Amino acid sequence: MATRRILYFTAEDHYLYRSAGAGLELETKFSGDDLGVTAFREHLRGLKGELFCVLVDVAGEDFHEDQIPFLRGGDREAVLQRRLAQRYRDTRLAAALSLGYVAGTRRNERLLLASFTNTQQLAPWLDALEEAGTKLTGVYSVPLLAPALARKLGAKAGRAFVVTINRAGLRQCFIEAGRLRFARLERTVDMVPQALAIFVRSEMLRLAQYLGTLRVLPREGPPVQVFVVAPRAQRSTFEQALVSDARLVFHTVDEGEALRSVGVRRAPERILGEALYLHLAAKKPPREQFASSAERRRYQVWRLQRGIVAAGALGFAACALYAGAQWIEAWQVRDRAASQQHDARLAAAQYGRITAGFPVTQTSTENLKVAVVEFRRIAERSASPEKAFVHVSRVLEQFPQIELDSFNWGVGRPDARRDRPAGAPPDAAAAKPGQSSAAETLELSGRVNATQRNDYRAITAQVQRFAAALGASQGYELVRTQLPFDITSEGTLTGDIGGSSAESGEAPRFTVTLARRLP
Repeated sequence: MATRRILYFTAEDHYLYRSAGAGLELETKFSGDDLGVTAFREHLRGLKGELFCVLVDVAGEDFHEDQIPFLRGGDREAVLQRRLAQRYRDTRLAAALSLGYVAGTRRNERLLLASFTNTQQLAPWLDALEEAGTKLTGVYSVPLLAPALARKLGAKAGRAFVVTINRAGLRQCFIEAGRLRFARLERTVDMVPQALAIFVRSEMLRLAQYLGTLRVLPREGPPVQVFVVAPRAQRSTFEQALVSDARLVFHTVDEGEALRSVGVRRAPERILGEALYLHLAAKKPPREQFASSAERRRYQVWRLQRGIVAAGALGFAACALYAGAQWIEAWQVRDRAASQQHDARLAAAQYGRITAGFPVTQTSTENLKVAVVEFRRIAERSASPEKAFVHVSRVLEQFPQIELDSFNWGVGRPDARRDRPAGAPPDAAAAKPGQSSAAETLELSGRVNATQRNDYRAITAQVQRFAAALGASQGYELVRTQLPFDITSEGTLTGDIGGSSAESGEAPRFTVTLARRLP
């Protein structure tokens, strides 16, 4: 992080501090007269291009509340400059702080106009910084930094006072809704801790009464929080003197604890409460400040350059990461290509060894490949009994009383005349014009259980339903059915009706023949 120098400007002496990281160091001290300005110019030699900011802690600071119409952009800036020119004769160090908007029929913006009653005391020091070629980050007053300090000390939304004992005196700042409303500085002389604590309480009561008279602080309302930063080793003395009442509620914070809360780890030994504001001005400055854009031109250019360099570095890092990812991917592709080339060489060598052991043939290798491909194609189109087994199994699940004894599966030319009675219509399995003559045949033999042996009609019906179920799907056609009994009108009733079959206990047997034309 860049080192920043802060010129702490008081009514008498001016102190130059150097801020780096979490440390704060006193570099030198200047008197407030012309000799101090000359010494300051001499000190700035060799510091060209360094970062500087000015922190003003003087009593001559003016605050005035005003309202302007709701505007944006250049129109708002023009109105602000006109209001500042109407309020102050010298607008070189003047600022307009926004306090929010007023809800109503006409939306107006509330402003707090702020400047110094004597800007000429700052002009030689600012001119010296400009002539030395330094980068001025801004000109701040202690009250401008009070809202940030209040948040660090634990002030919530609402009204609060922030009180610190600085080299310039007793600084009192009134904060409302996180925005500065009023501030004053009371000179203090060397006091013992108890007298200083009593002085703080009396001044806070006077300030609260004054703000109530101005109607900045309502007379009726909750008590206002007061955060007092006590000097080191004086917290107990301040807590005894700062007694809360219905108007003010005091919170005493030790100076060392306050320094840690804002992030200061190293500070000069004899520094007072101004160390809090010095660190905030260097590390977390507010957007509002008193310097003009012309006085901050070098700093703005420096920030733009840093932004461009940061964007370039980020782009370079992104390109480097992308290039690294592409290089890794290319390396992996080359590695996979080398591995595949090695596998291809091994496969070629193995193929050569296998072909070397082939017997001498009267045909070429290409013809052998064609023959193998054709053989595989024929094998894929050849019929297999798996589908037939599945079909028969599904049908058997519907007829638990049927028990198969044999299952004959075959492929060949079906005999269309086999066991066909004279004068019967042609068999469904006979080949039709344009169809293949090859067919898949199934011959199932079995018996019928769980039925009375002498109930030949029920047995015959069971077999017929079973045969019809077999030929109802999967492209199968019923070719022949041999029932346990011959019940046709042309023949003579045959079979065992309650005779030897009943006596032997054997179930009536049947045979079903199916055929399916192959594609």
